[in-house]
Amino acid sequence: MTVDEILATTANPPASSLAEQAYQYVRDRLVMLDIRPGAPINDAQIAAAIGMGRTPVREAIKRLEADHLVHSFPRRGTFATTIDATELSAITEIRRQLAPHASRVAAERATAQQREQMRALADQIGKGKLGDQDRTALMRVDKAAHGLIYQSSGNAHLEDILVRYDNLAIRIWWMVIDRLPDLAHHVVEQAQLLNAVADGDGDRAEKLTLEHIGDFEREIRQVL
Repeated sequence: MTVDEILATTANPPASSLAEQAYQYVRDRLVMLDIRPGAPINDAQIAAAIGMGRTPVREAIKRLEADHLVHSFPRRGTFATTIDATELSAITEIRRQLAPHASRVAAERATAQQREQMRALADQIGKGKLGDQDRTALMRVDKAAHGLIYQSSGNAHLEDILVRYDNLAIRIWWMVIDRLPDLAHHVVEQAQLLNAVADGDGDRAEKLTLEHIGDFEREIRQVL
């Protein structure tokens, strides 16, 4: 199974409605900063870009506001939220508490198919020349690994919270990505974590997740 196929079933589950399609489209553009922080969100333009009416786009925007990715102001309109690097500590605090737990329970609860997917993705990461890939591709690999583990926890509420805060962390990461010397090694770490979860080693999975989150925060602080 490829990275794109894994992303299609985790970070981007099958879109069962037009509103879900609009949500995924706008969310990904906000997270990857294709829509810049502070930029206006024009529902008519988005609807035209993805070929649908404005109603599902408006429904998607309401969800994105709950995700803290957009903010609506009376009589002014809706805008992409600005990125405040000082929020990194608060975001990391939540991820430190919940992500290691998700990795542990995923090691306990993952289905045979999910474990097979983890090993396949870990194998791709281990064999691939990640240093030669563009940064968007590296980010997609990272999201695929996180998404698969969260989904394998078997707790949809935990998965939803972690994906939401991962997206906020990625926005901060993307803001400073050009100043990070080595993005690939951060993604390569995921292979060890995926294999630990696939092997059912909850202790190791929990430890590796905590280290991964700590490394992420330290690297960003070094360039802020």
